[in-house]
This record gives sequence, structure tokens and C-alpha cells, in this order.
Amino acid sequence: MLSYGMGDAGTGLAATQLGFYLFPFFISSAGLPAFIAGSILMVIKIWDAFNDPLIGWMSDHTKSRWGPRLPWMFSAAVPLGISLAAMWWIPPGDTKEKTAYYIFTAIFLMTAYTCVNLPFAALSTELTTKTAIRTRLNAARFTGSILAGLTGLIVAAGLLSNGDNGYLWMGRITGLIATIATLISCWGLAPYAKTARRPSQETEPFNRQIKRIINNKLFLRIIGLYLLLWCGLQLMQTVSLIYLEQVMNVPIEISKWIPVPFQISALIGLQVWSLYSNKFGRIKALYKGGIIWIIACLIAMVLPPLNNNFQINNLLFLNIENLKLLILLLTIFIVGFGASTAYLIPWSLLPDAIDQDPEKPSGIYTAWMVLIQKIGIGLSVQILGLLLSFAGYQSSTTCEVAIECVSQPETALTTIRICMGLIPSALIGLGLFIMSPWKDQPNLNKAFNR
Repeated sequence: MLSYGMGDAGTGLAATQLGFYLFPFFISSAGLPAFIAGSILMVIKIWDAFNDPLIGWMSDHTKSRWGPRLPWMFSAAVPLGISLAAMWWIPPGDTKEKTAYYIFTAIFLMTAYTCVNLPFAALSTELTTKTAIRTRLNAARFTGSILAGLTGLIVAAGLLSNGDNGYLWMGRITGLIATIATLISCWGLAPYAKTARRPSQETEPFNRQIKRIINNKLFLRIIGLYLLLWCGLQLMQTVSLIYLEQVMNVPIEISKWIPVPFQISALIGLQVWSLYSNKFGRIKALYKGGIIWIIACLIAMVLPPLNNNFQINNLLFLNIENLKLLILLLTIFIVGFGASTAYLIPWSLLPDAIDQDPEKPSGIYTAWMVLIQKIGIGLSVQILGLLLSFAGYQSSTTCEVAIECVSQPETALTTIRICMGLIPSALIGLGLFIMSPWKDQPNLNKAFNR
């Protein structure tokens, strides 16, 4: 459990920092327009659409004394750390040159990310056939991911007040952590990976993969749920710092720490929903967590902003502004608690869909699962960039803190609120709807042909 939890630490750390900081970094420090920033992240995900199935197939057909998965994780550990550090450097040149650099670096980063994350994720199905243990493995996985992400947020909060140099040092430190955590996981998992279930070695054309996916009705529901939940979650993460600083007027000294309680609450939620799932069922956990998440999103959308002259020196005094900040923090905490179901439940349901396929090609199904997650991330960021551009959002090349940027029009501030509350709520609600026919213990033999 400890070694498996460490396996998602490096990629979880990268995903958390990229999710919270990359879009604001592009539009505030690198000076890229919002539309271009969103387009860059969308291009990254299009590349992932190609490399996920390919790496999944290659992982399934890799032969080694440590099984098919660990060689990929081990080989990609150092490239993951180097590319993560390079992502936060601002190259000289104009917008075109910066855009080319970030696209190239991001493609290299996400290739290394997939080479670690996808084979690692496939192991949860191959290490055991017991549903309860698989759920615990996924809870351990995302516990490690969130703890690593929390570490990354703390590092970021301590460094980002230094401006562009802070981003660079953040990348170097977290890149080193990501590499070390991945290597430790490989060392700890090696004895178990040797004896884990091996995937079928039959070569499978792409069109057969598509047919396999379409015929697996349970899997189609899972990827539909995953796409919707991750679109909502990533949209909130990407816009959160802009929301805090430009809509809610939270000073940078406080806003840079607010993602920390989100990660802590998500970590607590993972443990709660893992226990609840094993006792009452995963779908019940999904519904309860999803409803909590929706309520918190809608509250966040309508919260009143702090006064522009809010002073952090007055935090110990009881007044209306401090009460507003307390309610905001509580809302963010509740969002994280409910959103933790987006990490745990889809991945805990995935082995059910894999088991109903007679050949059980974990790599293929995991590849498509990761692909859907990245498509969700790319779509949400592209949507955010388009909406902000249409709303008249103004980027800056000299703005290290979002609240110090040029004054934003009211249409942009309203759009940010909608992206923080209404759109994620609708996506979560649709995800809950499509899972309504699911049964926690389906008749797998019949379900595959249904």
C-alpha cells in the first residue's frame, strides 16, 4: 500500500501544480493571451490522445523480469522531473517563440507523465482480484497523490512571492521530488509486480480496441462519469486563483495558501469515501460526495467579495470581512471533500469493467481512462480560455500577482464566477445521472454482452 501510494506522488504533484498554477502563470508571468494559454493546454491533451493508447499497448506487450509495468515507470522517472522543472522557465522572445517553447516542453513532460502514470495505474487491477483491496489500493494511490500535491502547494506558496524566479525554483524542487518518489515506488513494488497477473500478449489493432471499448457498456459509463467529473474539477482548479484574487479580492499572502485546505479536505474525503464505499457501496458514496460538491460550487459562485482594502493584519478581529473570509475557506474545504469522489470512485469502478472482458487487457482500458481524464482537462482549460477571451479578460506581461493586474471588466468577473460554480455543478449533476443504472455487483458475464 505504501509503495503503491508513492507511485502516483510524482504525477500527482505535477498534475496539482499544473492544474492550479500553469494557466495563471501563462497569462500573468509569461504574458500569453488567455486564448493562446488555453490553446496550448488543449494541444497538449491532443498529443496525449495519441500517446495514451500507444503507451498502454506497448506496456501490455513489454516483457521483463519485473513485469510489463515497472520498466516504463523507472525509465521515465528522471525525464518527468527534468521536464517538470523546465515547464516553469520563461524563455526570451515574443509570443510565438514562447508558445513554441511551451508546446515542445509540455509534450515532453506529458509523454514522461504518461509513461509513469499509465503503467502504474494498470497495476491496481493486476495486483489483486478482490474489490475491497482494489478500492484500498486506489485510496492509497490518491492519498499519495494528494499528499504530494499538498507538498507542491506548500512549496509554491513559499516561493511564488519571488515572482518569475519563484516559479523556476518551484519547478526545480518539485521535479526532484517527483523523480525520487517514482523511483522509490518502483523499488517497493518490484517484488509484487513480478508475480502480478500479466495481460494478454495478443497484438490488437486499433479498430479492435475501439470495438472492445464500445462493447463494454460498463466501461462507457465509467469514462462518461470520469470525463464529466474531471472537466468540472479541472475547470475549478484552473480558475481558482484568478477567482480568489480578482473576484473575491483575497490578498496574495492568503490566496497562495488557500489551495492547501482544498488538498487537505480532499485527503480527508478520500479516507471517508473509501470506508463508506466498502460498507455501503461506491455509487452511494459517489452520490453523497457529488451532492456535497454541487452545493459547495453554487455557494462559491454567489459569495460576496472582500473589500479592496482588506488587511491581513486584522485577521484576529471579529468583523464582517473576516467572517466572509471564513465562509470562503469553509466553502473551499467542502468543495475538496466532495470532489475527492472524482479521484476515488471512477478508478475503483474501473476493475469491474476490466474483469467483465474475458481477455482483461488492463493496459488498454487504463490508457483510455487516462486519455479521457486528459481530454477533460484539455477541454475545460480551452473552454476557460475562450470564455475569458470573449468576456474581455486582459492579460499582462508584468503581472506577478493576479490582483495587481489591469482592472477586469464586469463581464470577465461574472464569467469567472460561472466557471467556478454553475458549469462544474451542471457537469457533476450529469455525471450522477448517467451512473443511476449502475449496480455495485453486476453479473459480469451477462453485462459484457448486454
